[in-house]
Amino acid sequence: MIEAALKEVRRRMDEAMARAGRVDQAMLVAVTKNHPVSAVEEAAQLGVRVVGENRVQEAKKKILAYKGPALEWHLIGHLQVNKVRQAVPLFSLIHSVDSCKLLDEIERVAAKHDKVQDVLLQVNVAREASKSGMAVEEFPTVRDYANTLPHVRVRGLMCMAPFFEDPEEARPIFRVADALYEDMKQYFPAGQIKYLSMGMTHDFEVALEEGANIVRVGTAIFGERVYD
Repeated sequence: MIEAALKEVRRRMDEAMARAGRVDQAMLVAVTKNHPVSAVEEAAQLGVRVVGENRVQEAKKKILAYKGPALEWHLIGHLQVNKVRQAVPLFSLIHSVDSCKLLDEIERVAAKHDKVQDVLLQVNVAREASKSGMAVEEFPTVRDYANTLPHVRVRGLMCMAPFFEDPEEARPIFRVADALYEDMKQYFPAGQIKYLSMGMTHDFEVALEEGANIVRVGTAIFGERVYD
């Protein structure tokens, strides 16, 4: 089942990129929240190379139990300050950085590990109260502060659109995020800002048409989440 689903997601990604006239590559992050490590291993055997987890504790258990081809693990869920100590050693990219306070803790922990932690800045473009992410107005302050930290490397921007029955309604939100992403490139060394992470199972095609180069897809690959 995962094999057929993954093939279909990749086909849809390719078609969305083609519709937008894009010739670059987009990264598929397979979201494994509430799915067993066996599902991660099956996806890895089918060519998945990047896995996204929402919770630090769940990811840690899976990383320790995982047996399969080499994977990159990304944290895509909200990161609490008190979980940074566990998160920094585990993840190659943290998508969900949304405050100077969180940046301070990542800097402190990464320095202890002699690591430069790659992060994305999460912006709540839609201003949804239920979603994490900084307000658009806060973005310049957080962006500039992040640029001063020696053990934090900003690689781009992350955005989540509200769930719309019609994914087309997410298009204006993705468009704003893409404009922020393009604008932030001028504030960092050339080539450092590389990733625009937006789009999930229900709207990843629209996100790709609007410039995303990372999409975070779980349900369309693994089916509905399994809850204990």
